[in-house]
Amino acid sequence: MSRIGKRPISIPAKVQVAIDGTKVVVKGPKGELSRNLPANVIVSQEGEVLQVTRRDDTRTSRQLHGLSRTLVANMVEGVSQGFQRRLEIQGVGYRAQIQGRNLLLNMGYSHQVQIEPPEGVQFAVEGTTNVIVSGYDKEIVGNIAAKIRAVRAPEPYKGKGIRYAGEVVRRKAGKTGKSGKK
Repeated sequence: MSRIGKRPISIPAKVQVAIDGTKVVVKGPKGELSRNLPANVIVSQEGEVLQVTRRDDTRTSRQLHGLSRTLVANMVEGVSQGFQRRLEIQGVGYRAQIQGRNLLLNMGYSHQVQIEPPEGVQFAVEGTTNVIVSGYDKEIVGNIAAKIRAVRAPEPYKGKGIRYAGEVVRRKAGKTGKSGKK
């Protein structure tokens, strides 16, 4: 039995869950999410608890059991609390700013990079070097954060670029210079 898959999902007070066959719809104060789960798993609600079980013990059912439970748990957490990813910008002259809903990045290119948030995602900038991507869908928040990081990924020699908060960038030594022999 999957350790993750057999754990129950508790439903907060302000969250409603509707199960229609393989489709699960979760509504909460932050928004509404829906997802079609594979036919190999069954989602059942018992009071304030959701339980995800599998139909049989085939290999694919076992693989999808824990995944489906985690997807439903992320939906419940997203509509009740939301998710956020923090990014740090390092480098001289590199900075971020908000213009309307869009994020403008000055990353040393000849132009500013403008990123528009999809529905349900908000940008925030602390100072000029910390960007916060927040929203209620964990998948979309992670994808947008990865797109922002890809604008100027951290380079290995000086560490300049955009990185996730807490990300460790492996540094290279660089050139050693002349040895002094003639």
